Amino acid sequence: MPGENLTRDEARERAALLSVDGYEVSLDLRSAVGGHEGDGPRTFRSVTTVRFRCAEPGASSFADLIAPGVTAVSLNGRDLDPAQVFDGSRILLEDLAAENELVVDAQCAYSRTGEGMHRFVDPEDGEVYLYTQYEPADARRVFANFEQPDLKAPYRFEVRAPEGWTVWSNGVGEATDGVWRFAETKPISTYITCVVAGPYHYVTDRYERVLEDGTRLEIPLGAMCRKGLAPHFDADDVFLVTKQGLDFFHDHFDYPYPFGKYDQAFVPEYNLGAMENPGMVTFREEFIFRGKVTRASYEGRANVILHEMAHMWFGDLVTMEWWDDLWLKESFADFMGAFSLVGATRFTDGWITFANRRKAWAYRADQLPSTHPVTADIRDLQDAKLNFDGITYAKGASVLKQLVAYAGQDAFLEGARRYFKRHAYGNTRLGNLLSVLEETSGRDMAAWSRAWLETAGVNSLTPQVLLRADGTVDELAVVQEAAESHPELRPHRVAVGLYRRTGAGTLERYAQAETDVEGPRTVVAELAGADAPELVLVNDDDLTYCKTRFDDTSLATLREALGDLTDPLARALCWSALWNMTRDALLPARDFIALVLRFAGRETDIGVLQMLHAWAESAAVHYTAPERRDEAGRRLAEGAAEQLRAAGEGSEQQLAWARFVARVACAEADFELLASLLDGTETLPGLEVDQELRWAFLEPLAAHGAADEKRLDEELARDDTASGRRHHVRCLAARPSEAVKAQCWAQVVESDALSNALVEATIAGFAQPSQRELLAPYAEKYFAVIERVWTERSIQIGMDVVRGLFPSYEDSRGTLDATDAWLASHEDAAPALRRLVLEARDDLARALRGQACDAAAG
Repeated sequence: MPGENLTRDEARERAALLSVDGYEVSLDLRSAVGGHEGDGPRTFRSVTTVRFRCAEPGASSFADLIAPGVTAVSLNGRDLDPAQVFDGSRILLEDLAAENELVVDAQCAYSRTGEGMHRFVDPEDGEVYLYTQYEPADARRVFANFEQPDLKAPYRFEVRAPEGWTVWSNGVGEATDGVWRFAETKPISTYITCVVAGPYHYVTDRYERVLEDGTRLEIPLGAMCRKGLAPHFDADDVFLVTKQGLDFFHDHFDYPYPFGKYDQAFVPEYNLGAMENPGMVTFREEFIFRGKVTRASYEGRANVILHEMAHMWFGDLVTMEWWDDLWLKESFADFMGAFSLVGATRFTDGWITFANRRKAWAYRADQLPSTHPVTADIRDLQDAKLNFDGITYAKGASVLKQLVAYAGQDAFLEGARRYFKRHAYGNTRLGNLLSVLEETSGRDMAAWSRAWLETAGVNSLTPQVLLRADGTVDELAVVQEAAESHPELRPHRVAVGLYRRTGAGTLERYAQAETDVEGPRTVVAELAGADAPELVLVNDDDLTYCKTRFDDTSLATLREALGDLTDPLARALCWSALWNMTRDALLPARDFIALVLRFAGRETDIGVLQMLHAWAESAAVHYTAPERRDEAGRRLAEGAAEQLRAAGEGSEQQLAWARFVARVACAEADFELLASLLDGTETLPGLEVDQELRWAFLEPLAAHGAADEKRLDEELARDDTASGRRHHVRCLAARPSEAVKAQCWAQVVESDALSNALVEATIAGFAQPSQRELLAPYAEKYFAVIERVWTERSIQIGMDVVRGLFPSYEDSRGTLDATDAWLASHEDAAPALRRLVLEARDDLARALRGQACDAAAG
């Protein structure tokens, strides 16, 4: 990997020297089908012509290409010796002219890791499917280029494909004599070019709109998936959300969608959630639901569709100059995804999901040793790859939500409109956006940026209440604290809500005040004289980004009446705050689990319920004192089974509790219940045990020795599909056997035969929390191999292995010491690798602190 890296300094130097006029890329993908000869990787021919200018004639530079071989290189009509100019990742370009033409004829490799041109063979019917995935810098695995976001150019793609295939790219394509030729794109960055090819199932629709100037905008729409998933493909709902999103963004952006058609491909073995390639958005095919799912899954898919659509403006039309300002696209898309979800679709409670789920991701990332400002210091491509994190996405989106309140929604949107028009098809930095927002809002954006975009860490806000003798509020203050490592105290616009129980048994808000919190202590004068509250919620309505704390009275109220809170957003905020307290070792894990067991069954928001399930499982596995772990597991399993039987017939809650029963099963009674639901000897009215739920039930049975290889093979015969094979691999890896674990380790660590999806499935099955003793020998092995894995494997697989195989279940001081020893003896390891290990170390240390808190609770 080091040879494939690119530093920010190198990119800036090249951008100052070169400007690109255009690319012509010709790919021959006929080799994707049929047998493969030779021992090397399966390859395809890639011929690239790049026309570019050089500001300093006679200077030298380089083009990027990662390929097994280069057949020919020509620069300005001069044939160059590939052996002399190509080192496996770069092509040396010397004695450049003012105007240049580079032609590279290469043999590029199909990918099995989701990077570059990914090739997938569907086990169900033997069909081959291709798609590309480039972010941040894998277009160079498919064609020679200048791989950095600020060297934009128009592209013309030409693709020769196997007979019977259809090919898609960013522009509209036409086929003649087996060759697909695509319309030239607008100037775009390398990482958002795209090719999708194969016998995909393809559905079409159309979006039409009359613009303000009276012209008619027509956008052809398409959606596709593998033929094997076609029976499950609800394209009508995908198109519905797509049209609603296009309406919303046209209403608010005053800049018509600029990239012609709008195709959306749901592709197999995808590394990401989705990718915003203009005109050809790609998604992971798990967004096509093979079984019954809850409303939260449909909401999540709609959010991703809208997130990617927002990128057409924030990221594709206007692109960050370098990955330092990745937030200029990802934070905006994350915010706009929720903003448009609530404003344009049926998912009007989207801000609840944002507060409960997206912010939880941000809070975790912002407390890691690798936390960074929203606008980050990205030294190279490896840094960039790891910065697609909770800070860049969810914290950035949270900060933008605050900015809308700070600057005003109209001023914010007018700033966006000016930003698009001023920088269309160009590249920007932080200052470019701040300048237009200052114009439209009249606010000092520099001070706001310093506080929120240019510093790291999350503040905690805690209420202090002093009462008068008559029981009314004498003074209510908000205390702000920051971690020692990131001591910045920020300005917050918050709503402080006062709640009390009513005669009807509900917990209701009876007073609220909005105020600006600054410094260590802020008095909320407007609430003086109010009746004494039973609960104070200092970030009511979720206006700011902070960790919410409670005073003693409020915490006591939540212990007794959390389920009585009628406002679903307030309830979600309280749950999130309680979970943060558990992670911070301020609330024993047993207390959080007790709250979930007592009140989760009354939760009406299905997304919040599913988040509570994940948190409760984590509390039992990671934050519970080891001596109480078995008891916590039993309590959760018994409570989950009770809630499953009590849930409404056919309800989303019933399905969510059924999945939770499988995740926390730990006793014979649990396994008997799962087995009986699988074989039909027991049924629960309304619960359909479809194929996806069957696999969910089988994994815990396999992990606890109640389903052997023969039983898992029988299930695969029932579901011999690509999805079924991934489930099968995961369940096989979950079995409690030394031989099984050794085989999994060898397949993932010592071999590169598995695809990215099967690596992911194997790791997920391997790391079972109930198998701590079985996994213990792999802690030492992990530290012995990770540097080699990082060096030898692609960065995606390296990330999967380093994160997924960290011995987190060996949660002892010894594992922490071993981690520290590795870090101390590998100070020269790749910074991105060290970051991953540091993050895992922090999670482990946090778990140990939580266990100590739980043990001390008596």
